[in-house]
Amino acid sequence: MNSNNNSSSHGEVDPRNKESLDSRFNQTLKNVQGLLKGRSIPGKILLTRRSDILDDSGSQERSPSYQRSFSQNDAGTSDDMDKSMEGGVRNTNNSDGNTTDNKLTSSTSKNDDAAKEVQNSAMGTRATDSARVTKFTEELSGQMVILERLRELAWSGVPPYMRPNVWRLLLGYAPPNSDRREGVLRRKRLEYLDCVAQFYDIPDTERSADEINMLRQIAVDCPRTVPDVPFFLQAQVQKSLERILYTWAIRHPASGYVQGINDLVTPFLVVFLSEYLEGSIDSWSISDMSSGKISNIEADCYWCLSKLLDGMQDHYTFAQPGIQRLVFKLKELVRRIDEPVSRHMEDQGLEYLQFAFRWFNCLLIREIPFHLVTRLWDTYLAEGDALPDFLVYIFASFLLTWSDELQKLDFQGMVMFLQHLPTQNWTYQELETVLSRAYIWHSMFNSSPSHLAS
Repeated sequence: MNSNNNSSSHGEVDPRNKESLDSRFNQTLKNVQGLLKGRSIPGKILLTRRSDILDDSGSQERSPSYQRSFSQNDAGTSDDMDKSMEGGVRNTNNSDGNTTDNKLTSSTSKNDDAAKEVQNSAMGTRATDSARVTKFTEELSGQMVILERLRELAWSGVPPYMRPNVWRLLLGYAPPNSDRREGVLRRKRLEYLDCVAQFYDIPDTERSADEINMLRQIAVDCPRTVPDVPFFLQAQVQKSLERILYTWAIRHPASGYVQGINDLVTPFLVVFLSEYLEGSIDSWSISDMSSGKISNIEADCYWCLSKLLDGMQDHYTFAQPGIQRLVFKLKELVRRIDEPVSRHMEDQGLEYLQFAFRWFNCLLIREIPFHLVTRLWDTYLAEGDALPDFLVYIFASFLLTWSDELQKLDFQGMVMFLQHLPTQNWTYQELETVLSRAYIWHSMFNSSPSHLAS
């Protein structure tokens, strides 16, 4: 009799237990959002283990103009954090690998400390941004930048005016040794100029038929790049994109140019232009910039694009096997996290490749407002070599934002909905929610690879 009961408990989840797990997960999400907002360390998952509900006024308070901010308590070290609040998620899989038991427990005092942390993280942005900038300044001012610490800081967002230097460092384009940095950048920028002269600034008579076709395709795609941002419609901007993309494609014959790579240049272009242009991107123009400055910006974009794609080359080689592999992992992860929406999509015959291929190909640039892209890319670049796998969790979190809506739609409705997601009014708050949720799931599942087994 007992064995039957045990068997039944493995086969289905008691609704009361499921409701309890859901409530604890939602509470955990609130806490992690607050901590990620107030902390710069993503290295350990910092969860409250007590099931009591924290005061919503503390965990959900947001200013009308929400921005990523850091609490004054953030001045402490990661060790201080661990002492003030220990946390973790334990995953226990049964023999079939179909259930995950997440056990969350902690003491009352630590939970009260967590509530204070979340409340402090919602303080005014002036004080909190000051603490945040101080930590970045200290990290960047030394002779040797400790990249691991910089990644931990950057994961939760980089102050905009520091972003160009931080991105160059995170991608390994600029060396961490400050004494070598200027010389290396000068040499790499000259190397880019040589490549442009050798491969781009030549007549078509010196190109192969394949190279001519590739250049024509790039010239067609550049005007289509982020068309809702007027800045990218400027002829000179499109010419810069064309030079960067063609030079990159010639230097990387294994993949060549693939549609979608044009989107990946745009965050770099905006970030490196921000060193020379002020105000809103809507008012930017490069018509008055010197050719030397434009060349330096293009070079930085070229080398950073190269560094980014070095870690995901098979995403853009023939048949793009890397993307297909990640789309499969996304499907399996969604099945484990939200079985009802997974089953509904399968019953309706919706294939993940029909919508998620573009997500992986363009890294969500086409799915969210462009002003949020650089914040998202702070986290991308902070992940380093682990980015491809972490994308699966970000995209699962992104998709399941609309779990309830999707379950009400038929095949055609889901296709149309996923092609035109209602993100046009998104702010940083929605993006932080997606990243927080992805962070939790990654911490829960990443050490249990069987959850992605077919």
